[in-house]
Amino acid sequence: MNSHVQLVRVAERHKAVLANLVQFYRYDYTEFRDLELTPHGTYPYRYLDHYFVEPGRQAFFILDGDRLAGFALMRRCEDGTNQVAEFFVLKAHRRQGAGRAAARALFRRFPGRWRLEFDHANAGAAAFWPAAAKEVASGSVEAEDLCPPEVDHPCRQLRFSVAGTHP
Repeated sequence: MNSHVQLVRVAERHKAVLANLVQFYRYDYTEFRDLELTPHGTYPYRYLDHYFVEPGRQAFFILDGDRLAGFALMRRCEDGTNQVAEFFVLKAHRRQGAGRAAARALFRRFPGRWRLEFDHANAGAAAFWPAAAKEVASGSVEAEDLCPPEVDHPCRQLRFSVAGTHP
């Protein structure tokens, strides 16, 4: 466990920093999906502003010690389920426990029902998320494969619950 990892809510004045990190995230995603650059040389992410105006959405920086290591975006769905919308750890902080610690902190900060999806083509996510969910789940982790037209790309959805208190 990496005890130096923390989640820090992104203040609106730091939205540009989050937007910069989203570019790294979207670039990494081009390893398995064909994303088009805008004429300005950026990858679009249409939901960024939503995290600063919609009450059910929250954006967090992932800090590893005092270093910026990534971000986590979550939203509360209308049915009360929490969803990991986007989650990103910079390559320099991967495979050192920062992602696992950040995911654990996110899930425990918002106890209750959770769901997340990861792209079938993303081997790193396929290895990471089932183990991370199992670690915090207060019961079984349900998995279901989703395919177009229900979703844009084939993905696996995980559903689980996190209890309100942890030792």
